[in-house]
Amino acid sequence: MASPATLSVGSLVWVEDEDDAWIDGEVLEVNGEHVKVLSTSAKTVVVNASNTYPKDPEAPQCGVDDMTKLAYLHEPGVLQNLRSRYDINEIYTYTGNILIAVNPFRKLPHLYDSHMMEQYKGAALGELSPHPFAIADAAYRLMMNEGISQSILVSGESGAGKTESTKLLMRYLAYMGGRAVAEGRTVEQQVLESNPVLEAFGNAKTVRNNNSSRFGKFVEIQFDHNGRISGAAIRTYLLERSRVCQVSDPERNYHCFYMLCAAPSEVVLKYKLGNPRMFHYLNQSNCFELEGMDDGKEYHATRRAMDVVGISSEEQDAIFRVVAAVLHLGNVEFSKGKEIDSSQPKDEKSWFHLNTAAELFMSDPKALEDSLCKREIVTRDETITKSLDPESAALSRDALAKIVYSRLFDWIVDKINNSIGQDPDSKSIVGVLDIYGFESFKTNSFEQFCINLTNEKLQQHFNQHVFKMEQEEYEKEQINWSYIEFIDNQDILDLIEKKPGGIIALLDEACMFPRSTHETFAQKLYQTFKNHKRFSKPKLSRTDFTISHYAGDVTYQTELFLDKNKDYVVAEHQALLSASKCPFVSNLFPGSDSSKSSKFSSIGSRFKLQLQSLLETLNVTEPHYIRCVKPNNLLKPAMFESKNVLQQLRCGGVMEAIRISCAGYPTRKQFYEFLDRFQILAPEALEGSTDEITASERLLAKLGLQGYQIGRTKVFLRAGQMAELDARRTEVLGRSASIIQRNVRVFLARKDFVLLRQSAVQIQAVCRGHLARDVYEGMQLESSSLWIQRGIRMYLARKSYEHLQSSAISLQAGMRGMAARSDLHFRRARRAAIIIQSHCRTYLARRRYLRLMKAAILVQCAWRGRVARRELRKLKMAARETGALQAAKNKLEKQVEDLTLRLQLEKRSRADMEEAKAQENAKLQVALRDMELQFKETKALLIREREATKRAVKQVPVVQQVQVVDTSMVDKLTNENEKLKAMVSSLEQKIGETEKKFEETSKLSETRLKLALDAETKMIELKTTMQKLEEKISDIESENQVLRQQSLLSSPAKSMSELSSIPATPILPNGNHVKADYRVDEQGSAATMKKLDLESDSKSARSSIERQRASQTLENLESLINCVTKNIGFSQGKPMAAFTIYKCLLHWKSFEAERTSVFDRLIQMIGSAIENQDDNDLMAYWLSNTSALLFLLQRSLKASGPTSATPQRKPPPATSLFGRMTMGFRSSPSPNLGATTTLDAVRQVEARYPALLFKQQLTAYVEKIYGIIRDNLKRELSPFISLCIQAPRTSKGVMQRSGRSFGKDATLNHWQSIIESLTSLLKTLKENFVPPILCQKIFTQVFSFFNVQLFNSLLLRRECCTFSNGEYIKAGLAELELWCGQAKEEYAGSSWDELKHIRQTVGFLVIHQKYRISYDEIANDLCPILSVQQLYRICTNYWDDSYNTRSVSPDVLSSMRILMTEENNNPVSNSYLLDDNSSIPFSVDDISDTMDVKDFLDVEPAEELLENPSFQFLNE
Repeated sequence: MASPATLSVGSLVWVEDEDDAWIDGEVLEVNGEHVKVLSTSAKTVVVNASNTYPKDPEAPQCGVDDMTKLAYLHEPGVLQNLRSRYDINEIYTYTGNILIAVNPFRKLPHLYDSHMMEQYKGAALGELSPHPFAIADAAYRLMMNEGISQSILVSGESGAGKTESTKLLMRYLAYMGGRAVAEGRTVEQQVLESNPVLEAFGNAKTVRNNNSSRFGKFVEIQFDHNGRISGAAIRTYLLERSRVCQVSDPERNYHCFYMLCAAPSEVVLKYKLGNPRMFHYLNQSNCFELEGMDDGKEYHATRRAMDVVGISSEEQDAIFRVVAAVLHLGNVEFSKGKEIDSSQPKDEKSWFHLNTAAELFMSDPKALEDSLCKREIVTRDETITKSLDPESAALSRDALAKIVYSRLFDWIVDKINNSIGQDPDSKSIVGVLDIYGFESFKTNSFEQFCINLTNEKLQQHFNQHVFKMEQEEYEKEQINWSYIEFIDNQDILDLIEKKPGGIIALLDEACMFPRSTHETFAQKLYQTFKNHKRFSKPKLSRTDFTISHYAGDVTYQTELFLDKNKDYVVAEHQALLSASKCPFVSNLFPGSDSSKSSKFSSIGSRFKLQLQSLLETLNVTEPHYIRCVKPNNLLKPAMFESKNVLQQLRCGGVMEAIRISCAGYPTRKQFYEFLDRFQILAPEALEGSTDEITASERLLAKLGLQGYQIGRTKVFLRAGQMAELDARRTEVLGRSASIIQRNVRVFLARKDFVLLRQSAVQIQAVCRGHLARDVYEGMQLESSSLWIQRGIRMYLARKSYEHLQSSAISLQAGMRGMAARSDLHFRRARRAAIIIQSHCRTYLARRRYLRLMKAAILVQCAWRGRVARRELRKLKMAARETGALQAAKNKLEKQVEDLTLRLQLEKRSRADMEEAKAQENAKLQVALRDMELQFKETKALLIREREATKRAVKQVPVVQQVQVVDTSMVDKLTNENEKLKAMVSSLEQKIGETEKKFEETSKLSETRLKLALDAETKMIELKTTMQKLEEKISDIESENQVLRQQSLLSSPAKSMSELSSIPATPILPNGNHVKADYRVDEQGSAATMKKLDLESDSKSARSSIERQRASQTLENLESLINCVTKNIGFSQGKPMAAFTIYKCLLHWKSFEAERTSVFDRLIQMIGSAIENQDDNDLMAYWLSNTSALLFLLQRSLKASGPTSATPQRKPPPATSLFGRMTMGFRSSPSPNLGATTTLDAVRQVEARYPALLFKQQLTAYVEKIYGIIRDNLKRELSPFISLCIQAPRTSKGVMQRSGRSFGKDATLNHWQSIIESLTSLLKTLKENFVPPILCQKIFTQVFSFFNVQLFNSLLLRRECCTFSNGEYIKAGLAELELWCGQAKEEYAGSSWDELKHIRQTVGFLVIHQKYRISYDEIANDLCPILSVQQLYRICTNYWDDSYNTRSVSPDVLSSMRILMTEENNNPVSNSYLLDDNSSIPFSVDDISDTMDVKDFLDVEPAEELLENPSFQFLNE
């Protein structure tokens, strides 16, 4: 509480409020003990100073993740911190090592995925954001490191999220202790799947929760010495049996009933079920369905979970048969029987349900009826049967239903435990307790009494643990402390469970007396505990009683206490069900001789023993606590009811833990935080201080505080001392503000004076300037008039001159234009004449050339055909008598003959066509000549007649002009004229048609000529194929000749004639086996028989040669391996070992071998060479060699075809014209071919399977070595990255006064270590000439690893998400950018771009005035790569430790929450953490594209091998 001495006007305080529990405000007036406060809701209140709490003005807007970090640890501070974090979806908060979980009532899948579990794995408690995974990991680590069993207690009221928190804990423990699958199911799977089974039969909808656990559960997970789950056990407590028969509106019965009614139709028909509304045990409430829950799907999910936990299908059917029987049993109603006080089923419907229940129980319907309607009283002499009235029969029915369901639930728990199995050798366990929280309703019955007893027990355990934690904290900090008193609730526990006078003992005693009622029980309680301070009697009730629990007073109604406490089974029910024909049902009720004695058993006593056993288990374990809180009673998200939450915190013991903490030293500040906050109170006390501890001691001594403690890392203050220091600080800040205001006012006044003086000077200057300007304007006007006169005179003179000049120019231009146009006309005419002449001459020359070309082509075709036939005859005569090639040659000859025949036919048809065309042309020409002659004769006749007419006219004298008309003559001449014109036109038409026919004939000739040329080309190709076949024959003959000579050398006794025909399989110098097929000539059968006869004689010779060559090959291979295993260095920037291996394989023709062991030995050699994976220098050397060798193989090897590749010989010189042309084309120089021939070391060969397999294995080794180097670098840098995420803490006051310098060099040591590691690896890679593409990929993936680690740490650790830390990381990133620039793009590649997430995040952290930035600016400009979840996490985690500036505005956070809600259903966007990509980011083609074969031209082989005579080929 605040005291008047610490309160002043302007202080911020918390005051109580009826609606919101606590509200904050500002002190307006202080009058002694009374304080006037203006709240933030604009309400003014007057309160007592002792009822107020100080408010921390510097508390982070988004709260703190551990409430022990609060400056003021009190109720309103805790409540406000939870509210602030809940508003930003931070639902978990620590109080020391106690986790408080506020139910969000929405799905947050990104918080619980496997990647999040990986982040919390091995992290210290408090290092990352609060989370159930952190509690589970802390428990697991303590168990493994110290060998102490652990327990995690999850508590809270119904609807607070206990069950979900328990599932998360079990998921994480299963994740940490998972093992291989055994018998199809693992223990952790069975433990996890036991949850839905138990929820189906033990959970129900209540007023406060849709999935409320109506039983307590303690899951004991057993671990072996390796930390693997070896067994598990589930213990349950106090199942609410009365819910089976009695359900209040709007609650529901247990889920399994509704699941069974929604099962598939065949199941419903099998058990004769239907709609839940038709069953009495279900229709007492109007709630039958739950929003977001499909009972049909849940039925199938429950069956699958039963399969996993080991319940067989027969047992599952039996379970649901019993559940259906309970439903039918509830529909049996009773009416009065024929006898007095007797009963019987009411109607046909009741009889139907009775028979159905008996059928499902597999018992006699009559026996079932008797067990419900009658009772047997056993006396000493006889057994008396007593009938029950309808009301008693109904109670008997409900009792049977409750005991059956209770036994069924216990059987399921036992079955799960037996199926999972327990490990007797396990010495370490982690227990998870999911227990009901404190309950206080309007009507509180026996269940609430037991539940609250449990919470009283656990609260006592909790208080002891909190006190123990306080003690450990004080001892850890090595401070003096005294015993702290805390409220012990042992008196309440004695009131309830003490023997013989406790409430439970009195209840058991009342239950054993048949005539006892709840009234007599209540009176007994009143008499026994009338003087007990925790027990009281309500004024308006005769049977209720009130107990003052730690969380408040609870009034209990005793009406049903006696009935609910009885636990015995009715003898008739026991006999009925133990005699059932169903083994499952009979096992639920095992029969015994003493069963009819109905021995009394108390639920309260049994429950007390269970609690005692549970507490004994918890006392031998190290406890961890999770307190679940329900933020509102409407079960809706984004609603925080302060009064409700505060009550739950009190019930959960959180406030009691805070009170215990306040009794000692509630305020604990790190030294740097304490100095940063209070150094202004006594700055002179810090002068000359060399460390923070001394500075803190001197500061506190200067301030005169008493009772504080100085620990090893913190300052411990008593309650109220923080408020006193803050009051002094506020006073100092107020005085400082006054001084600042005074100086600011002086500055503003002086600024105004200076401004006035400057204004006066400026006005004077303006006036003087105005007068001067007037004088100047007069002088300027006089001067301007003179300039104007001179300009006008000049203008008039210039205008006259320009007019005269333009006239002269116009005349000259006209004359010159006429002359130019005349000359241009002459030139155009001349050019047109020349063009006409050139076109005419061109046409005549082209026509003559085309005729000559056609004639030449015909002559060439004839001559080439003749030459081809001559060559063919020569080939036929020169053909070898080889049987294997004779058929191919005959086929080719047939093809040549066919083509020749087709060519001759084509030539004949062409000659016939030419002849026909020539005849046609001759006929047309004769007709044309006749027509021309006729035309000439007619024209000559016409000319003669015209001349005769002229002569006649001249001879007639012109004496008298007489008109003579000879019409007949004129008509005749006119007709002849018309005939001549028609004849001319017809001749012209015929000439045109003739020309068209000639053109068509020419085109047809050209087409046939083209076909003839194609035929000749095909003939040339066939000849080329024949030449290749002849080359193969010559190769085989040469190899045979070599083998014959070798055979002669090895066997001198054999004659040359005998060994000349021995076929031998060629063996290459490296011992590889080459397959060769030899075909026997059909005409040489005698020679073949001779070879077969001599074959057996030469076997020994061949085997000895093969053995010698194999041994020589092995020796050469071992020499090669011994040489390249050493670091033989590099030549011309390329690895000598890789080049030497390639040259040897190429020379030995290993690539073409069908079977060889060379490649296996090389792979073994590489594998043994890289065994020392920690040596990066060795790894880089072999990465360079393997990548270079892989490149050479990639460029050389090509997949072989159906036949083995043989070296091509130079074809024999061609004798034909086309042959010589083809050889000329082949031998034409080509740049690519030239490069290939110059590089003898790298050439393409057709590879066999062993070579291709070797290439694949070599690729795998390149990827493996690459991954080793990359992972070595990551492992080396990981410790530095964890240190680089947070800037070193230094006190500003100490730094300023101690003279120490924490500059850039001091704070970037860890970043410099990273730079040194990167530089060292880059130097190693360069020295070993690793291809730059691999260097780029290594550093790119390492920088991506930086990005993932740094970014995830910022999201998970709030203390890292600060302004100063952003500046620190930004400086480190600048060092990385500088390194990338120095390494150059050749080696660094796109490494810098991989840091985009952390770069944008750091850019956001160091920007000022974040509250002015809109969401669009953040998402589009500042951080476009980040998702909404990531942005929201950063904005809510951010706090400014340097300038105390605000984060983004609430509107921006609200926009982000809306977008996150919309994207919740998108599984891709759920997780806001990044994943590290460890794949191989390159292919063989990538390596091949970055290297060139020319680089290997000047590479020298290993000198050590050059001295060996067997490796002289390396010099070639």
